[in-house]
Amino acid sequence: MTVPLSVLDLSPISTGSTARQAIRNTVDLARHAEAWGYRRFWVAEHHFVAVASSAPTELIALIAGATQTIRVGTAAVQAGYRTSASVVESFGTIDALHPGRLDLGLGRSAHRIGQLRSPGAPPAPDPPRPTVVRDGVVVPPPFAPTQIGDTTRLVASLEALRLPGAEPLDYARQVAEIRALLAGTFTTADGIALHAVPGENAGVELWLFGSSGGESAQLAGSLGLPFVANYHVSPGTILETVEAYRAAFRPSARYPEPYLVVSADVVVAAEESRARHLASTYGHWVAGIRSGAGAAEYLDPDTAPPLTEHQRRLVDDRVNTQFVGTPGSVAAGLSALRALTGADELVVTSVTFRHADRLTSHRLLAEEWGLSGARAA
Repeated sequence: MTVPLSVLDLSPISTGSTARQAIRNTVDLARHAEAWGYRRFWVAEHHFVAVASSAPTELIALIAGATQTIRVGTAAVQAGYRTSASVVESFGTIDALHPGRLDLGLGRSAHRIGQLRSPGAPPAPDPPRPTVVRDGVVVPPPFAPTQIGDTTRLVASLEALRLPGAEPLDYARQVAEIRALLAGTFTTADGIALHAVPGENAGVELWLFGSSGGESAQLAGSLGLPFVANYHVSPGTILETVEAYRAAFRPSARYPEPYLVVSADVVVAAEESRARHLASTYGHWVAGIRSGAGAAEYLDPDTAPPLTEHQRRLVDDRVNTQFVGTPGSVAAGLSALRALTGADELVVTSVTFRHADRLTSHRLLAEEWGLSGARAA
C-alpha cells in the first residue's frame, strides 16, 4: 500500500512579490492539495525573513476555513516563544469551528537562544564523514552549526520574539504542560487546577519535530507521540534521528507502534531539464539562511547568477538531497527514502519562484504517487 503524502508549505516570498501574495498562494495551494488527495497541509514558523509564515496558528485558521477535510497544522510552533496556555487556547479556538482536523506540531528551535548567546568554545570537530548513498538515498555529512557565518542577526531575532527577561520553559516541561491542558489535567505548582477554554478536550493531535537524535526524537518516543524527522532540513542526521525515535518509543493509548513522518524537498516538472531549471535558485535561498542573514526573497531562475564556490560548499548537502526531476524519478527517490527510514508517511515541500510552478510540482507528484484526488482530477 502506498504511504500517504502530505504538504509542508513555507509561504515563500518571491523577488518582486509581497507577504500578502505569499499568504494567498499558501491558501490556494492548500485548496489544491485537498483536491489532489494529500493527507495534511502544514505550515512552518519563521520570523523576520522573506517568508510569510510568521504566525502559523493564524495561518492554519485561514487554511482550515478555506478547506473542508484536509488536516491542517503547524510544522512547527516554536514553543519557547509562547506560554503553554496560549498555544492550547489558540488551537482550541480553531478546533471549535473545524473540529478534529488540527495537528499541533511543536519544535524546540526557540530554545537555542542560550547556546547562541554564550556559545563557548566550539566542540572538537567530528572526524570527516563522506557522503554515502544508502539504498538509493543520499546521506551527506551532517551540517555543523559552526559553519553559520554570523549568528548576530539570529540572536537579535530570537530576543525580539520574547518579553524582556523572559526565558523559555524546559522543552519537556512545556510539552507536558500542553498535554495536560489538552487533557484537562493541568495544575499549577501550587496545586491549583486550571482549564483551557477553549482548548481542553479539543480534537487536536500533538506532534513533535526534530532534526537530530536528541531531545525531540527521544521525548516523542518516550511519550508515544508521532514524530517528524526533518530530512529536508538536516539530511545528514536522518538515520540517527529515526533510530533515536524508535529506540525511545514506548506505546501509548493512541500509538501502540511508532508513527514516523519524514520530510523531503521536491521540485517536479514534466521534463527533467525544466525541473532542474526551476530548482536552480534553491541553493541561493539556503545559502542566505546559512550565512546568518536569513531566508531572502526567492530568486527568479531566469535571471539569477550561478552560485559562488563558497555558497556551493555551504549548501551542497541540501542541494544534493533535493528530489528534482520528472514525476517518475521524484516518486522513485521518495520511495527509496521511505524504504530506508521506514516512514509511515512522507511530507513534501516544494519551493519555486512562480506559484504556478509550485502548483504543478505538487499536482504531478500527486498523480504519480496515485493519490485518489489527483486521479479523479
